[in-house]
Amino acid sequence: MTTRPFETVIEPSGGWFNWRLRQLWRYRELIALFVWRDFVAVYKQTILGPAWHILQPLSTTLVFTVVFGRIAQLSTDGIPPVLFYMLGTIAWAYFANCLDNTSKTFITNASILGKVYFHRLVIPLAAVASCAIAFSIQLLLFLATLAFYRLSGADVHFTAWVAAAPLMLAILAGYGLAGGIIVCAMTSKYRDLRHAVAFGLQLMMYLTPVIYPLSSVPSSLTWVSRLNPLTPVFEGLRRAFLGVGVVDAQDLVLSGILMVGLVLVGLELFTRAERNFMDSV
Repeated sequence: MTTRPFETVIEPSGGWFNWRLRQLWRYRELIALFVWRDFVAVYKQTILGPAWHILQPLSTTLVFTVVFGRIAQLSTDGIPPVLFYMLGTIAWAYFANCLDNTSKTFITNASILGKVYFHRLVIPLAAVASCAIAFSIQLLLFLATLAFYRLSGADVHFTAWVAAAPLMLAILAGYGLAGGIIVCAMTSKYRDLRHAVAFGLQLMMYLTPVIYPLSSVPSSLTWVSRLNPLTPVFEGLRRAFLGVGVVDAQDLVLSGILMVGLVLVGLELFTRAERNFMDSV
């Protein structure tokens, strides 16, 4: 009787930087399955289904327009408040959802991870991909709204920065993934840290030019805003799609470099935490 050689060998991961990233290609179908679960299955027993991806940015934009545009009268650099707040809202939601969903990897999937082996990074990557699908739908809504205002005579237009928009969105996704897997690794031991995620995201939103332009920040505090690596991304997106925004290519490149560094740190922490997370989750 002939015996078939083993096709898969599971070995303990030891040492530094042993992230086994080559294995991810073998689990591409599983990633697609998790994307389907995160994006479609979660809305199966709801009334509006995926339409929530449209209603959420619309309702948030309406609230921001009334509260910050009409009542607080914050500057929007001459851009119609609806366009200004909608772009900031959908971009921030993309980053925040990536971070929040990936940070819950071990806790929400403990029952699966404790029964079968697969590369644990599959779940965070699927979460980021499902958030990208939701963002694509919301971006189409924004572009349709932008076209309406453009036809109505509003002074909004694309600029050459639109070519860098995919890079800016990749930086947002990278920060969301990096922050999420770092929080995920830390909450496997310190469970109370997950309660700080929502508060931290809310606080960070006000430190990022989401509801206000960088040009409205006092000159004495501009350097503080520029320390935020998300600032050039949001200002760059406004410059790309609306024609306004204070952004420098050097700041954007530095933000991308910092994002890559955080992703590498997150991969190391995540890999080390996954070895014994079942003992603490």
